[in-house]
Parts: sequence; structure tokens; C-alpha cells
Amino acid sequence: MRRRFVFLLMKLALVLDFLADLAAHNHKAWMDEHRARYHAARAEYAAFVEELLRLASAELEPDLRGLRATDLMFRINKNDRSQLDPEPYKRHMGAGFKPGGRHAPRAGYFVAVQPGGGTYVGAGRRLPDAAELARIRQEIHYNGPAFHALRQDANLLRHFPQGLEMAQALKTAPKGYDRTDPDIAWLRLKSYFVWQHFPDAEVVRPDFPDRVLAAWQAARPLVDFLNGALD
Repeated sequence: MRRRFVFLLMKLALVLDFLADLAAHNHKAWMDEHRARYHAARAEYAAFVEELLRLASAELEPDLRGLRATDLMFRINKNDRSQLDPEPYKRHMGAGFKPGGRHAPRAGYFVAVQPGGGTYVGAGRRLPDAAELARIRQEIHYNGPAFHALRQDANLLRHFPQGLEMAQALKTAPKGYDRTDPDIAWLRLKSYFVWQHFPDAEVVRPDFPDRVLAAWQAARPLVDFLNGALD
């Protein structure tokens, strides 16, 4: 199995090389000229995702069984470009590991490969819709001690030292909550997500899949808490 990991990660280095070139030539004409190379890189990333899916369905989330890499991988085309964003393609290849596939309305596990240290492993629910946010906030309000124990768990912070993403939050208290609530900093969040970046040299190491799975396992109690709220 270790030999298979080494093979997969050697191929993952090819994905990093392609994405580095794409970042330097992020326009349709270049992509059209290098379409065959893109498909080759995407196939190698899909093989990496398939191997993670095999591990995750056996050791982390049994309900992932029956899914394929194509159910989990995000498109490389940007769907939400603004007028200030001239680049039509993402600079990474990413996948969301959730029962029901990448777009399922629940918390899950994520991995994205991007050169220059942009590769990240993450878990949780990022930018849920208003109804989902209301459910998560209500669960935190009702079960604050359990939530705080999960977000401060030593194993979680070993893999995600920054803890929950705090960058995106309301400027005031959400509707129905007092701004003096002791949990207001957490109730104001727009995402309930942890992530950690990895330099390229670590991404191509043979133990990278093991590190991804270990990080997801550390985040599983938090993911289960969020899905308990969403379900």
C-alpha cells in the first residue's frame, strides 16, 4: 500500500506542475491549447481522491461508500467570477467528501491541491445558507459547553492550530440573539470550518494521505456536531 501511495504522490507532483503553469497563464486560449494536459492532471488528481475515498469510507465515514471521485471533485471553472476577476479557472483542484456528494447540504471533509503552499485540508461547513446557519447557531446556543469542548479539543488543534475560521462574521449579533450573549463571537460566524495549509514538499511526501485522514479524524467530532444541528 505504501508503494501505491508513493506512486500516487509522484503523480500528484505532476498536478502541482500543471496548476503552477495554469496560474501563470490563466486564460481560455492557454487552456484550450493545453486541454490534453489538463485532462491528464485531472485524472491523476481523481486517482488521489479515489484512494482517499477508499480510506475515508473504511475508517472515517461509511456512508461515503458507493461514491466515486467524480461525485466529490469540484469543477476547475469558476462559476462566481466578478467583473474584477479576469481569471476563468481556479488555481487549485479540490474535492468535498460528504455522503451525497460535494454539494450535499451538510458538513464534511475537504482537500484541495494548489502549488506554492496553497494546498489545504479542511473540515466543517463553509458558508452555509441562512437556514443552515440558524440551525447551527441554535445548537451552539443550546449546547455551548459541548461546542466549546469540541472546538478546543487538543487533537483537533494539533491538526488545525488556528481552530475555527474567524475571518467571516457578522458585524453585529444575528437576529434573535443578544449582543451581550457570552457566545456571541461564535454565533456571529458565517462559517464553521477548520483548515490547514501544506507546503508543496509535504504534499508529495508518501505519508500525505495518512496526514489528511488523521486530520479529518481529528475533526470528526466537530463535523458530527454540525451535522447533528443540520439534520
